[in-house]
Amino acid sequence: MKTDGEKKEGKSNNLRRDRKLIKEVLAGNTDAFGTLMSFYMGRVKALGFSFFRNETDTDDFVQEVFIKVFKNLKSFRGESSLPTWITRIAYTTAVNMKKKSGETSPLEDDAEIPSTAYEPEDTQLRKATRQAVKEAVKELPDKYAICLEMYFFMDFSHEEIAVITGFPVNTIKSHIFRAKKILREKLKDFYEN
Repeated sequence: MKTDGEKKEGKSNNLRRDRKLIKEVLAGNTDAFGTLMSFYMGRVKALGFSFFRNETDTDDFVQEVFIKVFKNLKSFRGESSLPTWITRIAYTTAVNMKKKSGETSPLEDDAEIPSTAYEPEDTQLRKATRQAVKEAVKELPDKYAICLEMYFFMDFSHEEIAVITGFPVNTIKSHIFRAKKILREKLKDFYEN
């Protein structure tokens, strides 16, 4: 596990790397944009899949997001980190695409929980737990699910979530608290069995 110092150094290195790549892209180096995309593709795709839940729509979404990132890169002022800025674009794009299609749904984590267990019973229990959590998250109000997803599964801070969603920090803290309380209540019966 990384120490706080190692995390800060890693963020600092990423910041320098991103600034360098942005300068290269703005100077016309399209390969630099491909490199930049490769660093943030997984994050954008995960967010897209949480909204759209299928590969085709997610791929269209990712393409749309990176077109917007490319077109707007010159307007990036560095007030937030580049990953936060890109995720803000992705979040706004996803919300708008869902509104246009008339669908709304909370985010969910479709990724498999890695299993270190060797017993079939443990594997089944993990699978059942994952399914119960996914079902409970689906029932959360969208605003709670979005904040919960970004905080716990995407590892964003409250401040970064505020930049991405436009919600005040205290509202985000409240949404996460309420979401955990609702999930605890919904999952109580599952864990008592």
